[in-house]
Formats: sequence, C-alpha cells, structure tokens
Amino acid sequence: MATPTNGQTRIEKDTMGEMHVPSDVLYGASTQRAVLNFPVSGRAVPGGIIRAYAVLKASCARVNHGLGRLDQERAHAIVEACREVQDGLPAFGGLDRHFPVDVYQTGSGTSTNMNVNEVLANLVCVRRGQPIGRSKDPAWIAQGGVHPNDHVNMGQSSNDTFPTAMHLAAAIAINESLLPAMQRMAERLESHAASWDRIVKIGRTHLQDATPIRLGQEFSGYASQVRHGEERLHRALHTLGELAIGGTAVGTGINCHEEFGRRVAADLTGQTGICFREAVNHFEAQHAKDAYVETSGHLRTIAVGLTKIANDIRWLGSGPRCGIGELALPAVQPGSSIMPGKVNPVICESMMMVCCQVIGHDAAVTCGGLGGVGSLLDLNVAMPMMAYSVLDSIHLLARACEMFDRNLLADLRPDPERCASLIEGSLAMCTSLVPVIGYDKSAALAKEALRQGKTVRQLAYETVAGTRDLAGGEISRADIDRHLDPWSMTLPGGEGSAGG
Repeated sequence: MATPTNGQTRIEKDTMGEMHVPSDVLYGASTQRAVLNFPVSGRAVPGGIIRAYAVLKASCARVNHGLGRLDQERAHAIVEACREVQDGLPAFGGLDRHFPVDVYQTGSGTSTNMNVNEVLANLVCVRRGQPIGRSKDPAWIAQGGVHPNDHVNMGQSSNDTFPTAMHLAAAIAINESLLPAMQRMAERLESHAASWDRIVKIGRTHLQDATPIRLGQEFSGYASQVRHGEERLHRALHTLGELAIGGTAVGTGINCHEEFGRRVAADLTGQTGICFREAVNHFEAQHAKDAYVETSGHLRTIAVGLTKIANDIRWLGSGPRCGIGELALPAVQPGSSIMPGKVNPVICESMMMVCCQVIGHDAAVTCGGLGGVGSLLDLNVAMPMMAYSVLDSIHLLARACEMFDRNLLADLRPDPERCASLIEGSLAMCTSLVPVIGYDKSAALAKEALRQGKTVRQLAYETVAGTRDLAGGEISRADIDRHLDPWSMTLPGGEGSAGG
C-alpha cells in the first residue's frame, strides 16, 4: 500500500468493495488496487501520458457540454481540474504522488484511465470545499458534484482514451522537443559542411583508403541524414494524428455520441496546434497499434542514423597522434583514471548508447504490436509498455541531440594539415590515373609504391612521366599533377581546375 505522508488512510469504495487509501492522495479505490496489484518496476506511467490525458479529458468535457450531455458547471470544473494536472499539481506535491500506477499494469491502461478520472473528480471536491474521497457520494453528486465515471469518463472507455493519450503524448513530445533538437543539430552540421568544404581529405570504404572527398561533403551527408530524420518525424506526426477516441469499448462507439470523436479531435487540434482527426476505422485504431509501431520504427531509423554520425566522428577524431586525427574533438572531461592526459570521445559514446536503447525500445514496441502478444482480437493489451517505450525514446533522442550539438559539434574542429598529409600518402590516388595508363598499370603502380614506401606521385614521376598514355600522347609531370590533384577528384567526372 502507498504510504501517506501523514500516516493516515481513508476508506473508499469501488465496484469490488472497500479499499484503504492514503488520506492525502487524490486518487481513489481503483488506483489503490492497481498500486497493490502491480508492484513491478517502480516506474510509474510517464508524466507525458498523464498530461496528455488531462488535455484529452478537458476536450471531452467541453465536447460533452457542447453536445448537451454535460452541464456547464461540471464541464467547467473538469476543465479547471485538468489544467491543474497539466501544470503538474504543484499545490498537491506534484504528479508523482497522485499517479503511482506502474507501467506494467493492465494492458489496456484501464488503471491509468481510472487514476486520472479519480484524481480529476477529487480535485473538483477539494476546489469546492469537500473532502477528498467524496466524489462518489450520491448526496454530493445530487448537489452538482463530479463523478469519476459518469462525468469525467462520459462517452469514453479506457480502450479508446489510452490509445488516444498515447498518440497525443508522443505527438506533443515529438513536436515540442525532438523536432527542434534535430533541427538545431542539422543546422550545425550544415554550417560545418559549408565552412569545411575547402578541406579535402581521403575517403574510406571498408575502412581502407579510397578516393578523396571533401570534409564538407562528408558533413553534408550527416546533415542530410538528420534532415531525413525530421521528415520521418513529420510522417510520424501524421500517423499519430489519427485518434481512437469515439470508439469506446471495442470500436463500435457504444454510449458515445456519434459526433463525439470528430469534435474531440478538432478540440485537441485547437489546444495543441497539431493536426488530429478521428480514426477512419475505429476497429483498426483500437484492435491494433500499427501506428505506434510505425512511429517507433521512425525513431529506430533516426537512432541508426545518429549512431553512424557519432561513430564516424569518433573514428575521424581518433588519436591524437596514432589514429586518424582528421577531426579534433572537444575535450570535455578526463578520459582515464590511470593514463594521464587521455581524453576520450565520451559524447559520441553517450549518443551511441542512447541509440542502442532506442533500438531496444523499438523491439519491445514491435512485440507489443504483434498479434497474439499485444494486439489480441478486439483490443491491444500492451499499450502502457508501448507508450513508455516510445516516449522514453523520444525523450532520450531529444536530449542526446541537444547534448551532441552543444558539447561536441559546437566546438568540433578539423585538422586541414592532417587531412592533406593523409591524402598525399594514400595509394588510392592512383585511381585518377586509370583513364591515363589503364587499370592494370595503375594497380601495379599502387602496389609498387606500397612496397617501396613511396607516394603514388613520387613513383609516377619516376616511372610514368615520359611514357605514353592510352591515347598515345606523352605524359608529363604536369599531367601527373593535374590528374593527382585531390580537389579535382572530389568533383563530378573526376577532373577540374587544379586547386579548384
């Protein structure tokens, strides 16, 4: 049993009988049963879901009033209580004490829906000078009190409100935190791409030397990955915009006005600025969670891309003397407890661990969406876990992108001299001689340069200058320099003006 701060309990009733509930919490008997039934992880349903529920319940109250089903006084009282929950219940010690239900609860989220219903109804009691726990008292209801089921949950079911709150919470988090963080990161990468476009470096494929590439070109690729991630998030917002609300228990809309779902979606759009719409098919929206699986897949894809970016930068900054060393990563903390002066790519490592976790969350969400596991006949019964996983992924990615931009990208610097020296020593430079002397002779030139410890340019001066090219013309040192110009190798067609 949850322990009250004042050590006292009150007795509340639900359809299963009496329950002792801590006297100073806003929830009631149904929530207390869930607290006792699910002592699993110690992790409560995310605050994002609770706040989304408050936004949703306010919309439902307004719509029910507009449909003539809920009187103005009760509707206003519910909306005001919802506003307190959205604000975090500062006057009552915060959300945590009043929304304690574990993530691993009933798969429909019924315990959380009832938790919200009870808290809102009891908030109305408190604000009207009534004791907590009177929300089901018939005498109080007759005087205009708010009942958790009859009024707060009017026209609703856990089976359509929880999936709606899932979509709402994820869409808000993407729109308000992850998208802005990724946009800032993309802008930083694009700035580096433009600033470093004059720096030519060696390309690498299979971790082996390849033809030259500009550092700006590499970073333009990273920026493009992040911009594609933004596009994926916008697709996720569109997918999440379809809401289950209005389907009630199994999608038929029993006990719900036929206009309810459409009007609630419109009200939520007005509240959040995100485009929401009633589900085209309520049976799909409630019996499966494909939209959430798709959203998680987009987050996984973003994590895969961010892993590539972080790992590339980690490799390019390896050293400082015995690695690649084309980038100088900012030193943010000592890297070793035994090796003095060692500095490690810790920001890259942090980002990559976040991405591992997001990929793991996606595996859980996928399992939750599977038929026979979560999506079973007429309801998905893995929704709280799926909601927790997706919201945690959004939170982790948003914070990791902010960290990566602020603590690494902002002070990341190239080493142009190192880039130039590695190019000149690369055997892949011989690639641009293929149109001049042919593939076989170019390959032989590379192997001999490796054997003798010379650069391709040095050996070409000695063995290629003065010979004939494939067209029969004499090859000069100037021809060799023109073909071995690193800048020209980064342009379409492989040749350009020397020095570009």
